Amino acid sequence: MNNKIIKAGLIQQSNTADIEANKKKLANNICDCAQKGAQLVVLQELHNSLYFCQTENTELFNLAETIPGDSTHFYSNIARENNVVLVTSLFEKRAPGLYHNTAVVFDSDGSIAGKYRKMHIPDDPAYYEKFYFTPGDLGFNPIETSIGKLGILVCWDQWYPEAARLMALKGAEILIYPTAIGWESSDTLEEQQRQLNAWIISQRGHAVANGLPVISVNRVGHEPDPSKQTNGIQFWGNSFAAGPQGEILISGPNDEEINLIIDIDMKRSENVRRWWPFLRDRRIDEYQNISKRFID
Repeated sequence: MNNKIIKAGLIQQSNTADIEANKKKLANNICDCAQKGAQLVVLQELHNSLYFCQTENTELFNLAETIPGDSTHFYSNIARENNVVLVTSLFEKRAPGLYHNTAVVFDSDGSIAGKYRKMHIPDDPAYYEKFYFTPGDLGFNPIETSIGKLGILVCWDQWYPEAARLMALKGAEILIYPTAIGWESSDTLEEQQRQLNAWIISQRGHAVANGLPVISVNRVGHEPDPSKQTNGIQFWGNSFAAGPQGEILISGPNDEEINLIIDIDMKRSENVRRWWPFLRDRRIDEYQNISKRFID
């Protein structure tokens, strides 16, 4: 990946309850990115459907599918036809009663390059993911593709520096976060801005600390709460790419669908790590307690 400029496409999309329509729109957007030269295309978290975790409903497990399965066949064909490395996010049915939030990466020939199962699972009002998803068990392992090693993490993983660090230590050349995050209507404008800034700063911090570019792709638009206990989620978009010093390379709006295209200079990571050799100066002899829940 060094000495290469990678052209990446970030698809920020709103969704409806019509899964086939969502997939068709994604297919068109992937084609649009490819026509604009994208070699890597990243989709948002759980992009086939509405964000169904606003309620706890056993019927919604019917949305899950096996890997490989119908969706992997669908996106495999799209990746091959458009000659792109494609990062997808699916609701995986591993076995009856056992489900994961799983990112699947397709290489440009349509083959499955690898998958990552979301490790950190939230359980907050309107984000009842622990009801649906078993924590991942595939570890933090970059996925090897024809354009390099992709460190795929998913949404809630983006708050954890340990996840980004382990991907970096295993040779990831870029960190990628499919995401579904937004505001609840009761949040004040000030609180909304604090949340959004924290989300952006946290991921830019992972870029800086590891000397790696970061891509984060979030959904956009309002999705109502089926239970009507809340006013639903306004997903805040703001998909972005950052360079290895945390510099914003491109970012999207908070209220519109958009396909973002950006050139990412992968050689810059090595230069930045030479200037700021954080990996060299880590005190690995003093970090034993990092694996504890809390140090009393």
